[in-house]
Amino acid sequence: MSSQNAAFSPSAQQPNKLVYINTIKVLLTVLVILHHTFIAYSGSGWYYTEPTTIMGVVVPMKMFISINQSFFMGFFFMLAAYFTDVSFTKKGTFKFIADRLIRLGIPLVFYVLLISPFTSYLVYYFALEHHIPFLQYMSAYDAWEVGVMWFVLALLVFTFIYVIVKTVFKINFENTFPVPGSRTIILFAVALGFVSFLVRIIFPVGWVLEPFGFQLGHFPQYIAFFTIGLIAAKNNWFEALSEKTRKHLTLSAWLCLLFFPVFFIIRITVKMPVEWYSGGFHWQQLLYAVWEQWIGLSILTVLLIKGRKNWNKSSALLTKLSRYSFATYIFHPVVVVAITLAVRNWPVDPAIKLLVVAPLIVVGSFALGGLILLIPGVKKII
Repeated sequence: MSSQNAAFSPSAQQPNKLVYINTIKVLLTVLVILHHTFIAYSGSGWYYTEPTTIMGVVVPMKMFISINQSFFMGFFFMLAAYFTDVSFTKKGTFKFIADRLIRLGIPLVFYVLLISPFTSYLVYYFALEHHIPFLQYMSAYDAWEVGVMWFVLALLVFTFIYVIVKTVFKINFENTFPVPGSRTIILFAVALGFVSFLVRIIFPVGWVLEPFGFQLGHFPQYIAFFTIGLIAAKNNWFEALSEKTRKHLTLSAWLCLLFFPVFFIIRITVKMPVEWYSGGFHWQQLLYAVWEQWIGLSILTVLLIKGRKNWNKSSALLTKLSRYSFATYIFHPVVVVAITLAVRNWPVDPAIKLLVVAPLIVVGSFALGGLILLIPGVKKII
């Protein structure tokens, strides 16, 4: 296993004390799969959706999606950055750049040119019942999009900026800040929430910068977490975060979780559009942005500390799942769409379908990821 896709595959030379990162990586990949499955059965913005209309079900589904969004992709950026500097130092500038272009760029292009169109084709053929061959569909296809690979594209951008900072400005990210405690982390979360609020006045959540697939409303966190990952690696933050910090932020995360229903109460009380939480100059948007960063950083930090303490043991299954993670991330939309389409005519509420198919989709996505890696030459790229 190499460090080419560090958010998914920490370096083979990583010390044993960082084995728990593999567990976190697998957990985050599962959350990505479930995130898109929940969206398919609760909202829009996915290849195929079949949203439930039962409000008693919609609320917990929206809660899961919101809490997930508060930390899981930012966590991926942080992990990627954590292993970036050691890879850069080992390989040198030109080899490092070439490696990133091959191991991130090729999967990105492959997804845009084949996987995303094929996933759309499944919907076109089965849900819309336009029974034409795939090649005929491709002859008129003009909806090229990066889909879930926006993360890889953003990671490439962040990585190239990092190279410029390292080579031109000679910044090494070392001895910059002391290990943060719970108070510092919460204050940073509040500040990041305020920055997110300002950005979302212009770029609300859901607004996408095409054709790159970037939701700029989330990028303050992604940029901040990538930078934190660089600093954390050079200053040993992951190993130095204290048990006291974990206890404080566990309480913090639970308090934030209990606060979530307040957003529904506010919306009903003041009769506001739900879009006010996503963007615009509204105090409700500020409240939500701060809450999002607060709970996200709390959960992320707790997982790091808990993982270091309790999940630092490897196993054959964990090693395989960790190795499959990047391929699983790339191909999971096909599995999500294929299985949700397969049960589309099942005459039960979509919420019931979610309960049944979610485990199948997770297992199927990792299974497909493992099969993809059996193709000759694929392991050299992903």
